[in-house]
Amino acid sequence: MAKKKDVQKRHFRKHKKVGKAPGTITYMGNREAIETKVTIIEYTDNLHKIHYPGDIEQIVAHKDTPTTSWVNVVGLNDESFIEKVGHHFGLNTLILEDIVNTQQRPKIDEYENYIFGTFRMLYINDKNELVGEHVALVLMQNCVLVFQELDFDVFNGVRERINAKSGRIRTKDSDYLFFALLDSIIDNYFVVLENVGHKIEALEDDLYENPTPEVAHNIQQLKKEVLKIRQWIYPVKEIVNRLIDSESTLLSKDTKFFLRDALDHSYEINESLQIYREMAMSLMEMYMSNMSNKMNEVMKVLTIMSAIFIPMTFIAGVYGMNFVHIPELQWENGYFLVWGLMILIFIGMLIFFKKKKWI
Repeated sequence: MAKKKDVQKRHFRKHKKVGKAPGTITYMGNREAIETKVTIIEYTDNLHKIHYPGDIEQIVAHKDTPTTSWVNVVGLNDESFIEKVGHHFGLNTLILEDIVNTQQRPKIDEYENYIFGTFRMLYINDKNELVGEHVALVLMQNCVLVFQELDFDVFNGVRERINAKSGRIRTKDSDYLFFALLDSIIDNYFVVLENVGHKIEALEDDLYENPTPEVAHNIQQLKKEVLKIRQWIYPVKEIVNRLIDSESTLLSKDTKFFLRDALDHSYEINESLQIYREMAMSLMEMYMSNMSNKMNEVMKVLTIMSAIFIPMTFIAGVYGMNFVHIPELQWENGYFLVWGLMILIFIGMLIFFKKKKWI
């Protein structure tokens, strides 16, 4: 019943926007709504401030400052607030629609005054479960807007680098901040894939030791997880390629040089993902093969036992017939002789099977 309800919820979310005009801001999240919070990190090579703005005006004030600003919006369920932020920053309504659409496929769009991208921020939670969080990045002249579903993210490394008094990021512009955030998302894919590799190794061990139906269920879940990861990660390679080839003045040549490193990581991730995908697909084949081998072993034992008892059954059947004149029935030691013959047949067949290496 719980699974049926989950399917119904997914079906409902999928059709929330049916019939609505393009650009309609409709939150497509499937998680409990959290309060929308905004944090702004403002910095230069000799300045570092963290702001917690209380209204839209304080947020928009960082749009055209000479410093570099990272405007981080957590919580996408407040559609009116997202619309206000987008309006004051001059974002297209189609962009705002994609920001709150948590089912949006990763993509990149270039506009005259900004570059917009949506990604899947993947990480492993405390329960060792995969979390795919929707995140949207907007690169502008002096600031980067980040919209994310949950309070947790993979950007702590970037925050620490900004907080440090020395480091490249403090001397660079907003385009380098955009790269650093994107690079953090990509680098965390390695952590997720490493977790997938551990799961595959554990399932392989289970397959060899005890291939139960529960193991088969875990394999199916892993296959679904790998396909999800592939759906979220695969487009990133093309996105980084487009950024490198972009003619937008918002991206400097220096930043494009660093984006090439992110592109190399994307290729490596996609290659590893392809390997894990094939390994996950082969696990079910291994399971079926092991189950078939176990069945063959059982059938082999039953066949050998049947072959051993067939001649004994024949002997017992002959002397169990209700004829009056069966000469051997009159023998004084006939019973013991028949038993001896059957034991000899049993031992002889065991020796024969052993020599043939059937047992």
